[in-house]
Amino acid sequence: MHRTASPLGSSRADHRHALLVLICTSAPSFMIQLDANIVSVSLPAIARSLGASFAGIEWVITAYILSFASLLLPAGALADRFGRKRLLILGLSVFTFASFLCGSAPNLTVLIIARALQGVGAAMQLSAALATLSHVFQGEARARAFSFWGSVVGIGAALGPIVGGLITQNFGWEWAFYINLPIGAALIALIIRVIESSRDPDAMQLDLPGVACFGGGLFLTTLALIGGNHRGWTDPWILGEGVGAVILFVLFILVERNQARPMLDLSYFRKPTYIGANLAQFSFSAGVLTMLTFIPIFLQSGLGYASASSGLMMLPMVIPMFLVPHLVTHFLAHRFSGRDLLTAGLSLVCLGLFALALAVRDVAYGPLIGGMVIAGVGAGLLNGETTKVGMTVIPKERSGMASGISGTVRFTGLVVGIAALGAVLYSRVTLAVAEALPKVSSADRATLVQDITAGNLSGATLAGHDALSFRALATVSFASGYHALFLAGALFMLISTILTWRLVSPAETPPIPASSARPQSKPQ
Repeated sequence: MHRTASPLGSSRADHRHALLVLICTSAPSFMIQLDANIVSVSLPAIARSLGASFAGIEWVITAYILSFASLLLPAGALADRFGRKRLLILGLSVFTFASFLCGSAPNLTVLIIARALQGVGAAMQLSAALATLSHVFQGEARARAFSFWGSVVGIGAALGPIVGGLITQNFGWEWAFYINLPIGAALIALIIRVIESSRDPDAMQLDLPGVACFGGGLFLTTLALIGGNHRGWTDPWILGEGVGAVILFVLFILVERNQARPMLDLSYFRKPTYIGANLAQFSFSAGVLTMLTFIPIFLQSGLGYASASSGLMMLPMVIPMFLVPHLVTHFLAHRFSGRDLLTAGLSLVCLGLFALALAVRDVAYGPLIGGMVIAGVGAGLLNGETTKVGMTVIPKERSGMASGISGTVRFTGLVVGIAALGAVLYSRVTLAVAEALPKVSSADRATLVQDITAGNLSGATLAGHDALSFRALATVSFASGYHALFLAGALFMLISTILTWRLVSPAETPPIPASSARPQSKPQ
């Protein structure tokens, strides 16, 4: 793999090979991002087809992300030990097979189980892909490679809502999963031909106690966040899940501190810059990638648009996520430090979410566009930059671990963000319904809240009451819930912006030299 380590290959063949390596390592991330956004747009159709509640459709997303985030760290360790190419092929194979199971699922339970298996494959392929990328490209070429990776992920984000809407409306939601089959097969064939094997020669056996503690802690955390909406936050089961999660995370830290070759080397978290980069990564996912799930639901359920139309309506947000990384590479990376770019991105996302909170109560699409554009530009600044800053402070020999940490933080943010913002949405809708219908029984109000939060606004009725009045109440409550959701996201992003600015050092994240910030004819 030495021939791809320089910014430009010594020959046309080297140049072409470097580009193919970039495609092989970036396309799995594209596939994951595309799939996530396709499914997000398809959620209302899945809920109607399978009779799912709001909690049910949350688990279509959460089961995938939960298994994904829980296994990224061990997948990174497996990539270092057994070989990145081998794990990349295995991960793509599992992901592709699970996609077939998702598309053919006869009920919600089978779909959730298949989505969890899909997350297992996604964890393996992403960890191995990022580890390969970090191992092959060094120095200036690595920065440019991660910019290329960020752009490819942005393309997946841009295409996801459009492709998902068109597929769902014209072919059915099942094809949102079946589309992965030809893509996965083509990628496996290309990887077998292009990628050379690499591994960490000092890697040791898999840290099974660490895997169990981390995965169990993340699972209990998510279970408590989702179940708290329905059981109540003081329910003994919810409190028990929260306490259990804390215990498991503490045990995970203790286990890792006693490992000779830990799955998570905690010594890197002594660096404030590394903590800040991971905070920005977490916030990027929790504060903006979650919106690629929530906003399509609002457009379809709150505003009544078809899935294809709602996909196109996401363009003001997702196009900047594709374009801005190119602008960062060509015009900003050699002028501003990593700290500047991270905090600017977080600030713009914060401003965009605040604008969405102000606009959403109009229950119209037009007022949302400005906030979507601002948040999309901020996301474009963060996309790729968060991973690049975090990966560059870890030696290439531990690139599998580094990619595992980066991916884990990114998708743990998505898990926690969907669950926490879903809790905000549910709580605000519950309050709005209770204020409007104080004389209705708590059981009837709970049913009504379930319908509204699931996006079933037309079905939100009670016997003996006027259907039109209930439709108006459902719409107002739904918008009120999204107002609270966007405000909570904006507040979280504000706190993250301040902390990232304080933690990340501009001296440790200097601007990239101009010669490497501007790729020549082809990305490397």
